[in-house]
Amino acid sequence: MSVRFPWVVFLIGAWLMTACSDVQVDAGANGGANAGSEPAAIERPRYALAIHGGSGVIERGSLDPETEAAYLRTLEEALAAGERVLEQEGTALDAVVAAIVVMEDSDLFNAGRGAVLTHEGTVELDASLMRGEDLDAGAVAGVGRVRNPILAARAVMEHSPHVLLAGTGADTFAAEQGLELEDNTWFRTERRRQQLERAIEQDQVRLDHDDDLGTVGAVALDVHGNLAAGTSTGGMTNKRWGRVGDSPIIGAGTYASNASCAVSATGHGEYFIRRTVAREVCALMEYAGLDVASAARQVVHDQLGPMGGSGGLIAVDHRGNVVLEMNTPGMYRASVRSGEDPIVAIFAR
Repeated sequence: MSVRFPWVVFLIGAWLMTACSDVQVDAGANGGANAGSEPAAIERPRYALAIHGGSGVIERGSLDPETEAAYLRTLEEALAAGERVLEQEGTALDAVVAAIVVMEDSDLFNAGRGAVLTHEGTVELDASLMRGEDLDAGAVAGVGRVRNPILAARAVMEHSPHVLLAGTGADTFAAEQGLELEDNTWFRTERRRQQLERAIEQDQVRLDHDDDLGTVGAVALDVHGNLAAGTSTGGMTNKRWGRVGDSPIIGAGTYASNASCAVSATGHGEYFIRRTVAREVCALMEYAGLDVASAARQVVHDQLGPMGGSGGLIAVDHRGNVVLEMNTPGMYRASVRSGEDPIVAIFAR
């Protein structure tokens, strides 16, 4: 016994060191390249929430003061809508939906009213939603009448045996669920019509954020320790043939798992699909042991960048650490954690 006792002490000590090292983690950078990173989180906050309104060529001076103020104000409204749910001990899923609905109803973003136009001058909307506690998910693609596609995605998740519905079938399902519908012309704006004209003249299929607008999304951690993520978009200007990007594809544009984190992505969808970006961030945490900030940086900069993929993502992990990462000059974004002041930003620097 006297021979073995020192080894027992050593093993117990090693176990304690390992356990203690897991208490304090890197909280991640709020914005990756942007100023203002969060301090390391010793205790999990009661809740955490992050939203985005698209990333792209958004540089200082590219927005007039009035337009910039409008974006900041709407981001604040969306963040506040989601935080109200979390403050009242609502679910992460409800908070994500509440925040995204605000952005879908604003004509500033490429989602819902004000979405970009297809080559034919119509609007085709995509959205997805995922719950981290049980990996349940729902999505719609190419809908043309649902006022709030994120609500249609939720209906698919909660009231159908499927994960993804598309086109007129998805619109029909939404109508059967009692969701609010609009004529397709309701979604179209004059600014989008002019944007489409420019794209057709130049014979280009354009990412919306080339014109400083974009896809919307939200991720949240609630007081119950559950995660959720959602994304909504109108896709690309001048898109044809029923093109669908990453936003409605679980694992590409949206993913949430209580085992790791919740992610919503924005950018050039074809690259995000090929890299399964949202799931990749979670997988790097689950299988490679990376923290959420390191996982996000690796995916956005080391994986997407070399392929030519531009964009960004927001993520929150199961400990309430928030990351907003991008490889573009800007991303419309905001985040908040319980007991802390919200962060609202547009430019990377």
